[in-house]
This record gives sequence, C-alpha cells and structure tokens, in this order.
Amino acid sequence: MGYFAPIRDLVGYGPARPTGTWPNGARLAINVVVNYEEGSERSFAMGDPDQEAMTEWGSYPFPKDIRNLAMESMYEYGSRVGIWRILDALRDSHIPATFFACAVAFEQNPAVARIAVNDGHEICSHGYRWEEVFRLTEDEEREHIALAIRSFEKTCGKRPVGWYCRYGPSVRTRKLISEEGGFLYDSDAYNDDVPYFVTVDGQRRLVVPYTCDVNDIRFWNSPGLAQADDFFLYMRETFEVLYAEAASGPRMMSIGLHPRMIGRPGRIRSLKRFFDFARQYGDVWFATRENIARAWLERPDSADA
Repeated sequence: MGYFAPIRDLVGYGPARPTGTWPNGARLAINVVVNYEEGSERSFAMGDPDQEAMTEWGSYPFPKDIRNLAMESMYEYGSRVGIWRILDALRDSHIPATFFACAVAFEQNPAVARIAVNDGHEICSHGYRWEEVFRLTEDEEREHIALAIRSFEKTCGKRPVGWYCRYGPSVRTRKLISEEGGFLYDSDAYNDDVPYFVTVDGQRRLVVPYTCDVNDIRFWNSPGLAQADDFFLYMRETFEVLYAEAASGPRMMSIGLHPRMIGRPGRIRSLKRFFDFARQYGDVWFATRENIARAWLERPDSADA
C-alpha cells in the first residue's frame, strides 16, 4: 500500500477551487469518452476461464460452464453497429472525443482504430484487455502495459499518453505507468470535477478524473428504466450546474459512452440532442483528455501544485 502518499485525499481543493478559465476563455470543458471494449471482454471465445456477467438484460445468471452466445452478440453489436453511430454523431457535431480503447479490441476491428485516429480522436489506453488489473501480479501488469503500447503503435500509428483501468487501478498502477515514462496523465479516479496532481515515488503525476454518473452504463444497470430522455436530461442538468459554477473557475464535464449501449437506435438521439444543446454556448470547449491535460499543465499555478 506504500505507492500512494497520502493513501487517500479526502480534502482535495476544498474551498480553494482553481480560478481562471480554459484556453480561449472557455468556462467549461466537456470531454466525451468512448469506451471501446468490444472484442476484449471476458469470454470463452477468447479462451478465458469465465465470461462477462453484465448484459443488456442486466447481470443475468448463466451456467458457469456454458458459453454465453447471447452475451457475446450483445457486445458484437457495439463493434458492428453502435460504434459507427457514435462516430457519425461526433463527426456531424465536429466534436473530438477520447477513446478509452482496449488494445485487443482494436486488433479485432482495426478499421475502428484507423477511422477514430483519422477523425482526430484521442486514443487513451484502457488496457491490453478489458481486464481488472488489480487481479494481476506486478510483473503481469507491467507486461500488459508494454503489450498495450506496442499494440496501439501498430493499430493507431502512435502510442497513447493517457491510461485508464477497468473498475479502477491496482495499488501499483500509477507507479508502473510512471516508470514507463511516456504517459502524460491517468484517469483512474472519480473524485473531482477538474484535474489535480498526485505524487508517485517522488514524482508529480497528473490525474484527469472520470465519471460514473454521466455514463450510459445506466442503460444496462437499469434495463427498461433509464430511457433516452432520462439520459439527455441528466447530461443537461450536469452541464447547467457545472456551467454556473464555472463562473468562478474552470470546470470539466465527462460523458462516458459504450458503443453497445448508447449505440442502439433508441438511445443515440439523446447524445445528439445534448451535443446540439451544449454547442449553443460559445464559452464551452469540447476537448480530448490530452487537450485538457496539456492545458492544465500550462496553467500558471501548476508549478506550485
């Protein structure tokens, strides 16, 4: 447990929130995250000892020794159909996104990687597989980081500068990505509305926090309950509160998406509606997480953080 100092920070910025604005005077930065995991999830088809439990039907109980073909096809919808709807929506609204991409998922569908890069989206490593790294040994985790980087260099033409784990990091993750040396930030936290710095082995590291709530996973967590209008209204409510708060200092809004979830025809319009709503504001900045990280590092007060 010695990799974090302090182990937990329950104070953060407190009442002394950062002041100023984002580049070009923007009050609110919005980052759209596309979690591209399809093809790297746990399945017997991939030779795994178990398979994903979460499906469109919720966490459906399935015999542990029988291949779940229904689950596999639900994930396949995301890579076959849903991702193209998301890419079209982003392109139509001229919005750059960050892909939390699993390396193996891009290997399975390299056209998605190629078009995402060509469209100007950032590729952030979501791991070699869509795996829980806290189950790995230190050597395995280090090896998987290296495998992911090499894979992205092949499918995307360049390495990622951001890192994000499935369901959170291990106690070693920040140490390992710091040792690797090529990462600008990680997003393995859900504890703030703006970036912040942590110290890892005596070095300052930037965290660009993510979100669990402004996230289309609600469609699978509450099947039949969370309708498209609900998601739009929640995004709008989040936007309006953060935008109002940003009168006194910069705020960041993250939107988490999954092709197999928001990519369904009955849901995609909620995303388009939000894009149309938010783009009415001239002082809102749609940015990638790399854009946000570099802007935070360039703040005059970052040297003192």
